[in-house]
Amino acid sequence: MNSLANRKRAARSRGVSILEAMVAMFILMFGIVSVASLFGIAAGKNKGHGEIATRTTEYCQDKMEQLMNLGFTDGATDTTVFPSNPLGGTGLGGTMAANSTVGSVDPTNPLAGYVDYLDDKGNLLTGNAANGFYTRQWSIATDSTGNLKTVSVITLAASGGGDRGTAPSTQLVSRKAQF
Repeated sequence: MNSLANRKRAARSRGVSILEAMVAMFILMFGIVSVASLFGIAAGKNKGHGEIATRTTEYCQDKMEQLMNLGFTDGATDTTVFPSNPLGGTGLGGTMAANSTVGSVDPTNPLAGYVDYLDDKGNLLTGNAANGFYTRQWSIATDSTGNLKTVSVITLAASGGGDRGTAPSTQLVSRKAQF
């Protein structure tokens, strides 16, 4: 009896066979490779989203600089083209009454003269948004005295670089005073 108990104990404490070890290694390797490939995909999407977000900031800043270089009462410069054309546009809204606003930073309501479109490389497009990847909109509002203009610019990307998340956008606000 004693030898039977020793044999059962020995059978229970016996190690794994080479076949069991190979199956376990195969399952482990398959799991590691699957998870590792997800890290690569996530890193690529994150990089693309970050690059697009950076560009929205850059293009928003470019438009803000273009607008802030105009005279306070400029109402004729076309800033939908680059370089700006001294005629045929809306400039900074001209001489505006107190508490008034021109333009729009509402993505659902782009107003002619206060919107332009860029392709995926940042090149300014003429016409409508048919080939545009980035949309820039701006508005100008005056304070109660009419001597301070608040310029708002928003740049929106058409997508977030292949992901299903929110497309990047940047909004800048600056003020210009009349002296």
